[in-house]
Amino acid sequence: MIYMGYFLQALASVLDMILFLAMIIVIARAVLSWVSPDPYNPIVRMINQLSEPLLFPIRRRVPYLGGMDLSPIILLMVIFFLQNFLVQSLQHLAIGMINS
Repeated sequence: MIYMGYFLQALASVLDMILFLAMIIVIARAVLSWVSPDPYNPIVRMINQLSEPLLFPIRRRVPYLGGMDLSPIILLMVIFFLQNFLVQSLQHLAIGMINS
């Protein structure tokens, strides 16, 4: 059972890292939307390609309010929820398995 605890602890760490990277990408995309970057810049294209699959499902369901796209804010709230609930729960479960 101790190995399952270590596995869950590693899974929680990897999930936390993935969620953190997603959060950075979404924030970068929001900041880029405030300026007018060169669309042919490789970094801008990479950020757009990585963030669009995350933001598109939310954009389909949530309308623009006053011309403002709320999908990055909603996605950031979902990421924060997953970090605070799912990752913390996995870590707590892993610690319980390791200590028993």
